[in-house]
Amino acid sequence: MKVNYATSNNMSLRSHLKRLNLLYNRTAYNLVLPIVTTTTLGASALKKVAPWLTAALGIVPQPSVICPIHILFVVVLLIIMATVYLSLHRRAVYLVDYACFRPSSNLRLTKATFLEHARLSPLFDDSTVNFIATILERSGMSDHTCAPPVHHYIHPYCGLDEARAEVELVVFSIIDDLMAKTHINCGAIGALITNCGAFSPVPSMADMIVNRYKLRGDLRVINLSGMACSAAVTSVGLASNMLQVMPWGSHVLVVSTETIGPSYYGGNKRSMQLVNILFRIGGAAKLLSTSRSMARFRLGHFTRTITAANNVAYQCVYQEEDDKGNLGIALSKDLMDVAKDALKANIMTTGPLVLPASELLKILFFYVAKKVLRWRTIRPYIPNFSVAFEHFCIHVGGPAVITSVQHGLNLSDKHVEPSKMTLHRFGNQSTSSVWYELSYIEAKGWMKKGNRVWMIGFGAGYECNTVGWVCIQPSSGMDGPWVSCIHHYPVDVSKNG
Repeated sequence: MKVNYATSNNMSLRSHLKRLNLLYNRTAYNLVLPIVTTTTLGASALKKVAPWLTAALGIVPQPSVICPIHILFVVVLLIIMATVYLSLHRRAVYLVDYACFRPSSNLRLTKATFLEHARLSPLFDDSTVNFIATILERSGMSDHTCAPPVHHYIHPYCGLDEARAEVELVVFSIIDDLMAKTHINCGAIGALITNCGAFSPVPSMADMIVNRYKLRGDLRVINLSGMACSAAVTSVGLASNMLQVMPWGSHVLVVSTETIGPSYYGGNKRSMQLVNILFRIGGAAKLLSTSRSMARFRLGHFTRTITAANNVAYQCVYQEEDDKGNLGIALSKDLMDVAKDALKANIMTTGPLVLPASELLKILFFYVAKKVLRWRTIRPYIPNFSVAFEHFCIHVGGPAVITSVQHGLNLSDKHVEPSKMTLHRFGNQSTSSVWYELSYIEAKGWMKKGNRVWMIGFGAGYECNTVGWVCIQPSSGMDGPWVSCIHHYPVDVSKNG
């Protein structure tokens, strides 16, 4: 095999030149341009201010010695201050709007139908059917949850075509709704982030969207997979970071869903049956920008906590095969303890960012009392996060998850109502569930200008990711997934729908 070394060297040279050109442009934009601008403006201002300043200080002007030194000192100080400010300052990021998937009535899957299909299926033994019945009864879900078409068969089969059809059904619908809301032109979208935990086709889901909507050729594209239920919150943090380096006013489209058809488990291992029972179809599309124009929420904070270094946490949500080769996702019995530890670690980071000084002082007092004064009987202080946020969107992993977070954060029943009602009406929609909860809050008319929202997502890894929003403009009209049923809620979930 012959190698053309001249061609290879030329390609290498072009690659180095391209990198140097990129480095030059970034340096010029981020450092040289601000310094030159500041110096020019500073010098111009000092010519006007210097006579007044010297007169006020009683300094006798000596152009050959004193004035140039003063001018040079002030200019250098301004340059340093401006450079530090531009280096540390983050742009504000806004949520222009969002849209959630609204499943049609023909996708409705009642608990009785689900259980009957399990009884008729040759895949499951009697003990598995009894287990399914017990979990359905305790699930907190109603008979109005929806599943993809393949789950409506007694023996669900989901090939590649069926999985792609599920993606198109959900993703294209929510993007159409979002574009109708925002009236944005496809050419204005500068970046696209998609997340889907278990289904990662080739071409990717992001490429499916680019092909459908003919998005720009220079589009920045990120396609996340394997992160499960916390990925929607992770995507917001990622979009915020991208917008810091994109031109001001750029837009990032974030699409979150979970294609559950390919994840159907056809075995009898109980820990792997939970995904079949609890997960339902859903998705959400969000448009983020650094422009405040037409925006409805401002991003407050983003905190990501990952505990995958711990083996127990790493394996508590784990895709594997059972002893008969059936592929599925197993949920460990340690899941609740792992989730509590992850949330506790996330709170330790988030608390100082959002809590008022009075709450931080209480935390400090109880810490000193326990660790320094050795008051062993004193209980740890639980911060009152309701003084930092008016609304909470907790991932709907199940009734136990919601209740655990409620007790852990000392929240009222009103605070967790959006989570429980979302689980009741739509089931566990994985990554997009927190957006259905936000939609519930807005459909109820609870969202006011200036209100703060805390989204809490849990996912494989194990991760606990949180994001805070501040409302700029409440929804002006009734729309979204709750439009046809909000008047029925809240309901008593203890009656199981």
